[in-house]
Amino acid sequence: MSYTLITANRNYSSWSLRPWVLMKALGIAFDDRLEPFTKPVNYAEFRAFSPTGQVPVLIDGARTVWDSLGITLYLAERHPGVWPQDEAARAFAMCAVTEMHGGFSALRNDCTMNVGVRVKPRPMSAALLRDVGRVREIFEECLARFGGPWLAGQHFTALDAFFAPVAFRIRTYGLDTGAGQAWVDHILSHPAMLDWEAQALAETWREAGHEAELAECGQIIADYRQR
Repeated sequence: MSYTLITANRNYSSWSLRPWVLMKALGIAFDDRLEPFTKPVNYAEFRAFSPTGQVPVLIDGARTVWDSLGITLYLAERHPGVWPQDEAARAFAMCAVTEMHGGFSALRNDCTMNVGVRVKPRPMSAALLRDVGRVREIFEECLARFGGPWLAGQHFTALDAFFAPVAFRIRTYGLDTGAGQAWVDHILSHPAMLDWEAQALAETWREAGHEAELAECGQIIADYRQR
């Protein structure tokens, strides 16, 4: 079994991070292929390897698997540990993963992912406050119910992978997740997350559209990216 995982810029691509960190954390080997965003819309170029014109994409021999959730479900049929073993934790994880995948639009739009900067956010909209409150609720419930240090208990699972980009957002924008900060600190110290962050800081290219989105989110107070 030989996988190739196609992802985009480490600073920007939250959807790419999900399967990347999941596979790294579970020790699922893959060839790491990076296709950077070069302009606001990369659909035509990405269609060469992705049916949706988006990343991430997993190549397994002659088979193409797309979308971060699709890739996760595909891997779960082939590798142990993607979902928690405990039935209650597994049910919660599946629900929270799909909630993350399909929701939190205000968090995505108002706190765009950029790993290498720190931002003083604009005054939060009611929608963003609801999203942050729901993230805090999920984190605190997980840690209380399943005992930590990961969201579903003692082992890293897809639930942690799907909220991994949120951990970077929480740090970037200084968002308050209450007792859930314990998980944020824990995942940010994971070797795979440190690897992703190091790659993000080493990136020298900037994509104007993503940088403009960042400027709309608030005031950059620190930029650790290589110039």
